[in-house]
Amino acid sequence: MTSQTKSEPRGSILSGMLSDETARTNLLLGAICIVVLVAMTAMRPNMFLSSYNFESMAFFMPELGILSIAMMIAMLTGGIDLSIVGVANLAGITAGTLFGMMAGENGSSVLGLGPVALGVCAALVVGLLAGLLNGFLISVLKITPILATLGTGQVFIGLCLVLTGGPAIVGFPAGWNAIGNGKIAGLPVPLLLFVVICVGLSLLLARTSFGLRLKMIGTNPKAAVYAGVRRGQMIVWSYMLTGGLAAMAGILLSARTNAAKSDYGSSYLLQAVLIAVLGGTNPAGGRGNVIGVALALISLTLLSSGFQMMRLSNHLIDFVWGGFLILVIALNSWRRHRRA
Repeated sequence: MTSQTKSEPRGSILSGMLSDETARTNLLLGAICIVVLVAMTAMRPNMFLSSYNFESMAFFMPELGILSIAMMIAMLTGGIDLSIVGVANLAGITAGTLFGMMAGENGSSVLGLGPVALGVCAALVVGLLAGLLNGFLISVLKITPILATLGTGQVFIGLCLVLTGGPAIVGFPAGWNAIGNGKIAGLPVPLLLFVVICVGLSLLLARTSFGLRLKMIGTNPKAAVYAGVRRGQMIVWSYMLTGGLAAMAGILLSARTNAAKSDYGSSYLLQAVLIAVLGGTNPAGGRGNVIGVALALISLTLLSSGFQMMRLSNHLIDFVWGGFLILVIALNSWRRHRRA
């Protein structure tokens, strides 16, 4: 029997176990979505079920969802990326600075689609380079992911302050604003972009060798090396993907608000970690799925919208998110130990 035929049953068993676990997690998250929807509707039926409320969620939810998926990608390898918000803001500020240079005294509103496309490319390049830096620090210099990304996150925020001088950059082109506030066939552009990203990454992680290698690194790094997986190279690629997704979130954030600043979306970091973990991602690596993250995003967005309608303090909401994160991690750890 060849080595190839020997490895196939192992891969099938591992894939089957992950599929069963993923299906159970997604089923549970779907039930949570329904429970939250019913509960919030019962508390504020006229306000919560309004078309304005759901349309507002459809515009601001995708940027947090993309950051959560980026966090999931980093966690698949057993790492974490605490720099995603800094990368998102740096990407938006870089594009805004570029628009200001091209517009000059005439104002950025006169810029056409060509400069807007150039701004999108510049923002994505910033995200890829930021991810490359994180991957280099983690895979080559062997710095712990949480420390490496915590440090680079502060560096990116510092660069944002250098580029802006402190105040927000405003006055983005109309084409840029359309990315965050426009509609296609009656559907918000950010929501459509989020769906495309979810579908693309789901196929990438589930149907390609790249996704399998990422999960192998997080599940058993030594076995992955013996199987011929270049761990350092895969870590670099994963953090570059994370950086690119963070930059995409920064594009949506700056396009929706028509501004970019170093501290925009500062609360997104905790929420992104919470959504990724709640969506079935194992912080130790090896397990995670995009659909689960999307369902967790919908649940927490519905819950957050209900909290705001009940006029709860933002500090209290952050307290709830933090406590919920600890509870979810504790429950997942208990379930793993019970299965073991």
